Amino acid sequence: MTRNISLFQNKFPGENLFFTSDTHFFHEGIIRFCNRPFGSVEEMNETLIRNWNEKVPEDGTVFHLGDFAYGGWREWMSAYNRLNGKIFLILGNHDMKNAKQGFMDRFEHVSQQMSINVDGQKIILNHNPFLCFGGAYADTWQLFGHVHSGPLSKTGKDIPRLSMLFPSQYDVGVDNNGFRPVSFNEVKVIIQKQQGI
Repeated sequence: MTRNISLFQNKFPGENLFFTSDTHFFHEGIIRFCNRPFGSVEEMNETLIRNWNEKVPEDGTVFHLGDFAYGGWREWMSAYNRLNGKIFLILGNHDMKNAKQGFMDRFEHVSQQMSINVDGQKIILNHNPFLCFGGAYADTWQLFGHVHSGPLSKTGKDIPRLSMLFPSQYDVGVDNNGFRPVSFNEVKVIIQKQQGI
């Protein structure tokens, strides 16, 4: 007997749903590396937190696609406790050392990848962009971070490879989105434009 098994059984409404990545709270080096327009890590943290809370309501849901913060539990909880919404964390390369820490249970869910369904749209969430993924040629989006693309950030070995992305992929990282989360509806408009719809 065969059963129809869907990877996209995690269903969410699109209203009050947001994506972000690569906040790098408390990471001073990221300011220089990505040419972020902040004079200090404190200014960066405060701007990111203010932008987040201006966009995300208290009852919102945020999928953070990795590289949340530097440091240990004090730094992580200092940022986390000030952010609106329920936060799902997809682990980034800089988060891995904290993955087994007790404070990770404060997030709604922590994993290396998630497949979700938002208002019927299949979405794969991962820290890194994929060269190929299930549904890439059809109806599945892949949202990612890691590459720090955007108008100010022209660094990193991955930038030249971004020309190989599918129209159904998008960098939800803060460097690419005005240092704030991006809503499901905003991502939908961007991807449809990329696909020529």
